[in-house]
Amino acid sequence: MTVWLSRLALNPRSRAVRDDLSGSRAAINLHRRVMSLFPDTEAEDARASFGVLFRAEDTPQGYALLVQSIHAPDPARLPEGYGALRSRSLDPLLDALKPGRRIRYRCVANAVRRPGATTRELYDLRAVVPLRGRTADEWWQRQASGAGMELESVLSQPVDTVRGLRGTEGKAAKQHMRHDRTRFDGVATVTDADLLRERIITGVGRAKSYGCGLLTVAPAGSAA
Repeated sequence: MTVWLSRLALNPRSRAVRDDLSGSRAAINLHRRVMSLFPDTEAEDARASFGVLFRAEDTPQGYALLVQSIHAPDPARLPEGYGALRSRSLDPLLDALKPGRRIRYRCVANAVRRPGATTRELYDLRAVVPLRGRTADEWWQRQASGAGMELESVLSQPVDTVRGLRGTEGKAAKQHMRHDRTRFDGVATVTDADLLRERIITGVGRAKSYGCGLLTVAPAGSAA
């Protein structure tokens, strides 16, 4: 199985790009645009079937999407003038992960906790509680440990919250969603290479359909 990491540099002059990035439907629009890069499937969960994870990044060169998958995306499926897509295999990087190796990491994640019914009632909490600041860092520490990394440093900052309707038809068109997101950057040491490879491929946390969960790593000293 080959794991692909693709970079889609978006064309700000494209009407389709502007439509995808604007309004309350932006989260769903981006999810659908990313999934349009892959063949039609009857799988119940197409995202999981193709191993798709993605992250939006605002770079000095412009807005871009990082897309990871276990099926090579097809740039011909994009609207004309939408953007430039470049893909490379992640296999050499994944194969090079060894215990003791220092890496840089980045992950935009939906850091939350789900209190039990008694706790929710006692403190009047929602079913899903977003974490921020120190509690978000503690959440990431647990996630990193479970992903085969020992953190040396962590820099966290909130990013835009995903809000909108879950879909455009049926019950989903009436269901509102909210996913608070935090970006985690830093340096770590690999403690379990097999576990880290598995977590890179499957992603971290919830809300993977909406730009969360993609864990990118690189040798320490280079960009993640």
